[in-house]
Amino acid sequence: MTRASFVVLDGADGCGKSTQARLLVDRMRLERGIEPLHVREPGSTQLGERLRAILFDRALDLSPRVELLLFAAARAQLLSELVAPALAAGRDVVCERFHPSTFAYQSVAGGLDEELVMRTLLEHANKPEPDALIVLDLPLELALARRGEASDRIEAKDEAYHGRVVEGYRIWSRRHARTRLVDATGDPASVHARVWEAVRRAR
Repeated sequence: MTRASFVVLDGADGCGKSTQARLLVDRMRLERGIEPLHVREPGSTQLGERLRAILFDRALDLSPRVELLLFAAARAQLLSELVAPALAAGRDVVCERFHPSTFAYQSVAGGLDEELVMRTLLEHANKPEPDALIVLDLPLELALARRGEASDRIEAKDEAYHGRVVEGYRIWSRRHARTRLVDATGDPASVHARVWEAVRRAR
């Protein structure tokens, strides 16, 4: 890699995003000799972390439409405050979650109109765009087992909901040619090798 890249790692809860993000950050640091920016969303900015607390609060009952707007606001802030400046300074960016999550959770699982979701995201939270979108694919049963006990409002939704989320990611990957669907089964090193190859091909 000779220039800064914006890479997204996405997938259902329990797929191993955080582990693979850390491995990818280490690999990119070795490749270019520059410390990458590792961010999560919603989060990483002051606004994003506050919205994250609201979105995941079990005491709140938020509709998919409200979730969409809050996720879009957090994403827009992350892109303008952290991602764009990092890329401009020549730093790679590794981001946990992006548009595929909103499509899978709020549209396919939550029932929001797909065009509404994509129009909102593209108009308000899409600059800069990722160079690579990697979706970690894992069977629902294995993802739930890896995740363990639900820790927030969205994780606490029923198994049928999370089954739709898994399928939502697969639908997204079939419809968006730039997205790479990566098998997330196996040990972290094996998955990382697949992720790295997908990142290289995406560029």
